[in-house]
Amino acid sequence: MRKLIVFIGVIVIGIIFFALPCLSYYERKNQPSDTLKIDIETDVTVKEDVIISAVGDCTIGSDSNFGYTNSFYQVYDNNSPEYFFKGASSLFQNDDITFANFESTFTDATIKEPKKFNFKAPKTYVEILKEGSVEVVSVANNHTYDFKEEGFNDTINTLKEANISYCGADLYTIYEVKGIKVGFIGYYANYNPDIYEEVEAGLNTLKKEKVDLIIVSYHWGKEYNYEQNDTQRKLGRWTIDNGADLVIGHGPHIIQGIEKYNDKYILYSLANFVFGGNKNPKDKDTYIFQQTFHFENKELISNDINIIPARVSSKTNINDYQPTILEGEEKTRVLNKILKYSENVVLE
Repeated sequence: MRKLIVFIGVIVIGIIFFALPCLSYYERKNQPSDTLKIDIETDVTVKEDVIISAVGDCTIGSDSNFGYTNSFYQVYDNNSPEYFFKGASSLFQNDDITFANFESTFTDATIKEPKKFNFKAPKTYVEILKEGSVEVVSVANNHTYDFKEEGFNDTINTLKEANISYCGADLYTIYEVKGIKVGFIGYYANYNPDIYEEVEAGLNTLKKEKVDLIIVSYHWGKEYNYEQNDTQRKLGRWTIDNGADLVIGHGPHIIQGIEKYNDKYILYSLANFVFGGNKNPKDKDTYIFQQTFHFENKELISNDINIIPARVSSKTNINDYQPTILEGEEKTRVLNKILKYSENVVLE
């Protein structure tokens, strides 16, 4: 009996020995959470820089009446799609968005609009834009319907299949990068009595979408005039006043000035870029406009710009359809040309 009592005593002691730590853990585990003092940093600033590059008229393809020799078609047949943007590819591959005015059509349609020039390219030529790292294009210009509704629909479907975003007229696009939503709208502004109403509707649409940046593209101005006119100034400034963060202009086929207005920029004409619309344009000067938008917690804090002088061809005596970034005296000459027609633009 004594041994049994001792044995039971040992068992009871063992149970108590093992149970106490468990009870202690249970009590600690179920303490009120306000007794746990953990410092959590809540004031975290998220900074993002979004770099947008913009170029002017990109006429991929040509007009069949130009003939084959030295045409865009011949150069394409003798090269690969990456040839055309090769001179600027290092810039475009390292930005966040590259924007261009697409002034042609991707179509096999044959019924033309009755006009002087009708531009088109086979649908496979869309690889030129893809290889050039062009993410967004405007299709709002005077060549959008060169091959009527069929040509336009073919172009939109080709861009869509290539995952290239597009805007124009009642079409808008939102391109998201680094968590920043960038909205694009584009318009052919010449001869359009309803342009202000149309743009206002587009701006309101993007505001409802709660985008972080609004970019507006205009095909406007008088061809081969270096100085922007009052109609462009009025519309450009009104667009900024009504919510745009950047206005991108093209159409005159040559450089016009840049205006800094209310701390934002209006590019009156970026001239041509990859341009199959002329085998040897007299004025080959162009430029790439780059703007870096600095965000903190998705709020736009500041921005800075970079103007990069270029030529639409790597050769001076002919158009080889390969834009080239300029250096030395030529770079200085073109930069001074841009600044001559610019307003309130000071480069550091």
